[in-house]
Amino acid sequence: MTVQQIRALGPALGRYLDEFADCFVDFNTRYHLKEYVSGQLSDLPRKSVQPIAQLMDVPPRTLQEFLSLAQWDQDRLRDRLQQMVQRDHGESQMIGIVDESGCPKKGKKTACVQRQYCGATGKTDNCVMTVQLCCASFDGAFRAMLDSDLYLPEKGWDRQRREQAGIPASLQYRPKHQIALDQLAHALANGVRLAWVCADEWYGQKPAFITGLEQLGLRFVLEIPKNLLGWLDEPPDVQADRSEARNLVRYSKALRQQRWVRFHLKNTSAGAMVWEVKAAPFWMAREQQVVGPYWLVAARDVLEPETIKYFLSNATAAVPLEAILHVAFSRWPVERCLEDEKEELGLDQFEARKYSSVLRHLRITQVSHLFLARQTRRLRGKKSGADDLPGPRGRQRAAGCPAVEP
Repeated sequence: MTVQQIRALGPALGRYLDEFADCFVDFNTRYHLKEYVSGQLSDLPRKSVQPIAQLMDVPPRTLQEFLSLAQWDQDRLRDRLQQMVQRDHGESQMIGIVDESGCPKKGKKTACVQRQYCGATGKTDNCVMTVQLCCASFDGAFRAMLDSDLYLPEKGWDRQRREQAGIPASLQYRPKHQIALDQLAHALANGVRLAWVCADEWYGQKPAFITGLEQLGLRFVLEIPKNLLGWLDEPPDVQADRSEARNLVRYSKALRQQRWVRFHLKNTSAGAMVWEVKAAPFWMAREQQVVGPYWLVAARDVLEPETIKYFLSNATAAVPLEAILHVAFSRWPVERCLEDEKEELGLDQFEARKYSSVLRHLRITQVSHLFLARQTRRLRGKKSGADDLPGPRGRQRAAGCPAVEP
């Protein structure tokens, strides 16, 4: 947005940020939130502290101290945002989406930085990893980031290095799937209602993540690796021979005799997205016990039959396969949120090094993103979902394929 557009939205932005007033101890600190958010919403080519401060005509040191030293509650800021999302955008079939993101950084002084795989660069790189919780309406028309947390690597952060980066002594290593479970539990405690949770196969292969979702009472559709072991018939005990998911789909009588059923998922700019599906009850071994039944769902790309995705769901038999399939392919909103936050709001352009400063930047970016999402939706009008995307086939359905609809 240009400065003129931001000024035109000034009253709306002011009313929006007023809802976060009790996160701050005084008016001056609270006003710095508006300056920071306005800078993130602007059309600055880079949105670190210094260019934002210059645009807002305040000393850079002022905004640096706003992130590092000023007294305000970044956790309450996150909590208030979650409550607002549920109040204003909650619906009965809201989907929660778990993902992670890497922000490339140089040097070793930024809190939680480590050489690890970074999706942003597509290779092992020096980066800061964050775990994200996004929510999206079932039709995909609304999406927002609910939570963002820094991932502290298990190794390489001794006491001296932690102190230099301002990492609290109380913060202990948590695997990414545990961070995601903590985020989900916190969102539920703030009143967020999620009918579904989906995540990629890195999370789907973690037994502790599946157990955690069940303990939270959440219904899920998780992508799983093709070599996940289990049974299509309930075994007498965990010692029974298990088979990989891909072999069950390929060789088991129950699935081999089942025909592939085509479903039209959505239209894209490249045309109709159509996948063929098979599904069957599925049991697994976990903690020396047989657990299940779940649904094992195999989906094959019609245009590339060698591409098969496998999903695990705890949905009941009463839930239509179309709904499970819709959720399975609903991870794109978190990718869009991260794309918006990085390209439009400067999520990965922070230059702060201390833990609390980086965490505050993440939380403020969530606030900016929700405002951006609301204004974009207002200016463009409410969309009816992914099938409104322009493309050579418009809204035409793939012939003979049931449509996966909200």
